[in-house]
Amino acid sequence: MKTLLPIPDSESTLTLHRYPQRKNETLQAFDAADEYMIAHASTWSLRKNARILIINDQFGALSCWASQQGFDVFQVSDSVISQQATIENLAHNDLAGITQLTSLDTLPADIDAVMFRVPKSSKMLTWQLQQLASVTDAHTLVLASAKAKEIHTSTLNQFEHWLGATTTSLAKKKARLIFTTPTKQPGPQPDPVNDVDVPEFSMRLANWPNVFSAKKLDIAAYLMLPHIPSQAHLKRIVDLGCGNGVLALQAARNNPAAFIYAVDESHMAVASAKHNLNRHDIDSRRFLCEARDCLTGFEHSDIDLVLCNPPFHQQQTITDHIAWQMFCDAKRVLTTNGELLVIGNRHLGYHTKLKRLFGHVTVVASNKKFVILKAVNA
Repeated sequence: MKTLLPIPDSESTLTLHRYPQRKNETLQAFDAADEYMIAHASTWSLRKNARILIINDQFGALSCWASQQGFDVFQVSDSVISQQATIENLAHNDLAGITQLTSLDTLPADIDAVMFRVPKSSKMLTWQLQQLASVTDAHTLVLASAKAKEIHTSTLNQFEHWLGATTTSLAKKKARLIFTTPTKQPGPQPDPVNDVDVPEFSMRLANWPNVFSAKKLDIAAYLMLPHIPSQAHLKRIVDLGCGNGVLALQAARNNPAAFIYAVDESHMAVASAKHNLNRHDIDSRRFLCEARDCLTGFEHSDIDLVLCNPPFHQQQTITDHIAWQMFCDAKRVLTTNGELLVIGNRHLGYHTKLKRLFGHVTVVASNKKFVILKAVNA
């Protein structure tokens, strides 16, 4: 769905799309938190070409607005999908390009203002505030926003601890703003990586801050591990939506002659997967870890096995379209008789979707909450 974002004190609008674009899309590419932040930022007295740092922009609404104002825009995101959405929305609106950075890159210096969507993960918030503390000072305008229900006392305490005096706005359309004056000197930064032990499988897994279930092994992945096959014919295996790479690691161990592709839309997930494969002595010539939108641009048709633990949300929105895209992409890259092994919550109905796409689907294992399904590319 094409959505129009009105620009405050102007007759212009921005045409914005979610990414990837879908037929019959019913969701907007911006929300009340974006609108509230843009409305306030429009009151800033900043010169043209001011350096604006935008963090966690969802589909590029903030970056498009800042580019439209003539600012020099630096966008930081952990999401390949958010980055691609921004590129396409800039093009839709005939706006100048911006500088895109991943969540692992060093932040630029001499920033005039910051527009910051508060991440859902407390650990990710800590990481990003630590980074901000090193490139901001009392002259830097810092504006953050989120849904009102997601801004807690602990959230404000984090801003106070890492940056300086912090206040909030009244709620508007269920969103709130956070105002911070950076006055604190950056202190020593704790290691952002969290290690999780999985003794049953002789694993010690590193998780960067934005990795799903960063403090413990995702229970679905834990249940999937014993069912990863070990078969001589498996030469090319994809861990699709790899997270910290736990399934890729077990697949590499079980199939020492196979080449492993670990793919995720999160830059931090990909970094975690690469680290964990190296940490467990998997030869670097046997694997490739890549940040991608599912398997878009992955030009293969010779994959023997795809392992998949699909997410059922995009940003803050619950959706099944990512799982469907993953299943379609898996079918495209699998060789004849290649297999897709999927784990998901029973209520999500993946069996029906897979049967529509593949025809033949079997239940490998199940419990009260999860089911593991195998689809064969006949």
